[in-house]
Amino acid sequence: MNDTTDKILIIGPSWVGDTVMAQCLFKILKQQNPSVQIDVSAQKFLHPLLERMPEANKSIDLNVKHGELGLKKRHKLSKTLRNENYSQAIVLPNSLKSALIPWLAKIPERTGWRGEWRYGLINDLRILDKKQYPLMIERFMALGLPFDAELPEEYPFPKLNVDENTIAAVTEKFGITSQPKPILALCPGAEYGPAKRWPTEYFAEVANQQLNKNWQVWLFGGNKDTEIGETIQNKTQQRCVNLIGKTNLGEAIDLLSLADFAITNDSGLMHIAAALDLSIIAIYGSSSPTFTPPLSDKTKMLTSKLPCSPCFKRKCKFGHYKCLHETTPDKVLELLGEF
Repeated sequence: MNDTTDKILIIGPSWVGDTVMAQCLFKILKQQNPSVQIDVSAQKFLHPLLERMPEANKSIDLNVKHGELGLKKRHKLSKTLRNENYSQAIVLPNSLKSALIPWLAKIPERTGWRGEWRYGLINDLRILDKKQYPLMIERFMALGLPFDAELPEEYPFPKLNVDENTIAAVTEKFGITSQPKPILALCPGAEYGPAKRWPTEYFAEVANQQLNKNWQVWLFGGNKDTEIGETIQNKTQQRCVNLIGKTNLGEAIDLLSLADFAITNDSGLMHIAAALDLSIIAIYGSSSPTFTPPLSDKTKMLTSKLPCSPCFKRKCKFGHYKCLHETTPDKVLELLGEF
């Protein structure tokens, strides 16, 4: 990319955590050219997240489900984008279908890593050296720099902006009143699968310990995590503020910004909590902090030293989930006390 580029289309990821990490790329682009306009094509549920990133000019509704080819939808969107005069598109996913829209929209420079048969669709094709770029954010940021350019010595971490008026409205909606107590956010879900979820009873034990110390404990998660939230509530005598499955992504971000501490799996909410500058304990099971760590200086990470981990599987192939069970609540509570 050269300094004259002033309008860039980003084909964004489909996951919350990856979208948070993509903000590192946006920041790199702004560092090179402060006047650059960055538009992001993403699924609609991710738009509230992008709206809280000052570097993103606007969000464009992809209107295609994750994994869906949707050729007609992609072609229709690409026709509208032809009039936007983008000089470059940066394609973050590695799939063939993610490269279709910039090609159909006739964007002259189309940058991305070599992926699923994308020759021609991507004309600024980069070949990934995983040893050179072990972190996902490094792979994102490298696409915003000229070929073979060095990454900055200090990486720009994601930082989400929240609005006081919006926060006031959402706290009123959920009947949350301000109290002079520490707020502990628990994020017990993980969209990827059970091999990334710390045991529900462990979350409940930590919640009980902190509730007994007169802390507030708020539960965050999506619709798929409602059973987990109900279990924690049952094990804590309904003493938590259970927001699981009740908020949209924007509301979850605003409410999470009020917390002081967060205990979370390797999930999208972990990355959001980091971008909100919370003190975080991140628990890793099948995944690894050497690839997708929370990008914050206020994070403590717990990971297994088992020979089989990290396996990056959705489910434990042995069925024992030792990598999660061996991280006991007392270890987490000890780290919590160190903040």
